Amino acid sequence: MRTDGGLFDQIAAGPELLAATGDAAWLQAMLDAEAALASAQADAGIVPAGAAASVAAACRAEAFDAATIGARARLGGNPVIPLVAALRAAVPKGARDWVHHGATSQDILDTAAMLVIQRSLHVVDGDLAALAGACAALAERHRRTVMAARTLLQHALPTTFGLKAAGWLVAVVKARRGLTEAPLPLQLGGAAGTLASLGPRGLEVADAMACRLGLAAPLLPWHTNRLPVAEVACRLGMAAGVAAKIATDVALLMQSEVAEASEPAAPGRGGSSTLPQKRNPVGCVAALAAARHAHALVGLVLAGMAQEHERAAGAWQAEWQALTDLLRAAGGAIARTREVVAGLEVDPARMRANLDADGGLLLAERVTLALAQRVGYAEARGAVETAVAQAQGAGATFASALRACTPFTESEIRELLDASSYLGAGDAMIDRALAAFHQGA
Repeated sequence: MRTDGGLFDQIAAGPELLAATGDAAWLQAMLDAEAALASAQADAGIVPAGAAASVAAACRAEAFDAATIGARARLGGNPVIPLVAALRAAVPKGARDWVHHGATSQDILDTAAMLVIQRSLHVVDGDLAALAGACAALAERHRRTVMAARTLLQHALPTTFGLKAAGWLVAVVKARRGLTEAPLPLQLGGAAGTLASLGPRGLEVADAMACRLGLAAPLLPWHTNRLPVAEVACRLGMAAGVAAKIATDVALLMQSEVAEASEPAAPGRGGSSTLPQKRNPVGCVAALAAARHAHALVGLVLAGMAQEHERAAGAWQAEWQALTDLLRAAGGAIARTREVVAGLEVDPARMRANLDADGGLLLAERVTLALAQRVGYAEARGAVETAVAQAQGAGATFASALRACTPFTESEIRELLDASSYLGAGDAMIDRALAAFHQGA
């Protein structure tokens, strides 16, 4: 397991998320599971109340050394075994027999994983909420900021930057909802998933333990049914993908030849080690790199779903580090994208200049549809294609070519080539996106 941040970890993930996924967080989550197990069994009359209280009092991560636990984990193959031994040594003698009573290592580690995910998603959710708010603000502020829509990286039709931001917003809101709705269940099944060691009170203990930890009570133990982990992994991957789409758009808008938007400026931000003039899209780059890591880790988790009978031989063990890294990668991608969008510098004049640079060719569809009402679509398409070819050659504008190739009057051509009046349902779409955001905020 990782510490709270190293040479590369802090480029994407922030300190709060690093702490939520660090060694101390994992240790505390395992200890919280042990404390809740003892307390739930005390509620059921299985463990003496005094012993459960002693166990709970000793379950403090600062009392244990993660490096020592990790080194000793080599012998048993997981950190729960040495942690339980250390916990037993830390409680009064009369309580030692009740430490980890009725549980298996996977019960504690899976429950701890759900707690680490739950606590980490609290951080990630805050960043998603802030990212959604920043997208909403851009959608409202720039609903009339006309720009070129691009398909296959080429100018296509006029759109608005507000509609682009509204598209970001809808995706962020859906990704956020998916993460908050993912169920995080307790794990408690004992050595083979039967809870035999707890007798007839096993399910009662599991339900009470889940309640104490704020986790869902599972229908059955899920030792080799990894859907709970896989679902969270996939939703994290999708959220990272949403962040990556936004980061990609901003990075493309920052290209020197486009220059329609820029990441927030700050001393030293985006600088080059050799080129003083550069302002690199460092936030976008960090988000995109983190998203790639996240997507690779999702594949690792999914590949581990095929497990042997009642306990896995390697696939489960591969999840521990993967979950830590996945939370950091996906959360980091979201956090860096939130930072970029919240401080995004938009240049409406440059957007308009780029839109106008082709002399109205973005309105060729509009001209074709208007002309088709008079001469039919096939003839209209041919006439407009001829006008486009002339405009793309030397010595002609699209407007002048339309005068020669179509029956439109001068005023009709001016109206047809007015980009701001060919935006379709864009404004209504922005209203829909903002309404959905405000309803769920």
